Amino acid sequence: MTMVLDTTGEGAASSSEEAYAKIQNLIVVGELQAYSLISESDLTRRTGCGRTPVRDALQRLKFEGFVDVLPRRGILVTPIDINHQLELLETRRPLEELMVSLAAERATDDQRARMCQLADKLEAAISHKDRQAYLAINRAIHVLEAEAAHNRYLLRQMETIHSLSRRFWYSFIADTDSFSNAAEHHAATLRSIADGDPEAARSACHALLNLLETVSRRAIEVRVHGAIEKI
Repeated sequence: MTMVLDTTGEGAASSSEEAYAKIQNLIVVGELQAYSLISESDLTRRTGCGRTPVRDALQRLKFEGFVDVLPRRGILVTPIDINHQLELLETRRPLEELMVSLAAERATDDQRARMCQLADKLEAAISHKDRQAYLAINRAIHVLEAEAAHNRYLLRQMETIHSLSRRFWYSFIADTDSFSNAAEHHAATLRSIADGDPEAARSACHALLNLLETVSRRAIEVRVHGAIEKI
């Protein structure tokens, strides 16, 4: 394949971002499982990205806690520490409430229209009990809300927090009711942002995070009790 030199550096940044997104997604959905060892060359093959973008992506994923790079052994996918989920939610709450409030004030007309569309799609996914569609739409919601806040620093922080949260949900939350209830709060948040109502958006977001905390605590208790019973 013929490579075109990008003197602005934007091409390299874009390639690294693509590699990061693809590898992270493989980890989040469990295609790369915890404790598995994988090489840079295998990741290059799986993602279709060059070795340098993959290496850049791995450094970022290591910083965020998704992988450990083991010299002469490969890349280790880190396990999920379920107790860290509560710390993550504690950090997420004020940032996410700020994010949706800013989004309600700053979103463009196009972003508001897309939020209404995503709310409709989310409710349709839940009505069909389509967990995979829900999680895909959920990711799109988080990206759109963060972009609509128009704060680059908040965008980067929320990207990491949501990715870590999504990995937990993929791995530990299986009951349909939890996804259905979360979808209801997500849809309310989206429509409040679309209506330009910061207070309503913040309130809906607060209710969502309360639910996530309750469900997370329940999942952790089930996991701990199960481990105790095996002893």
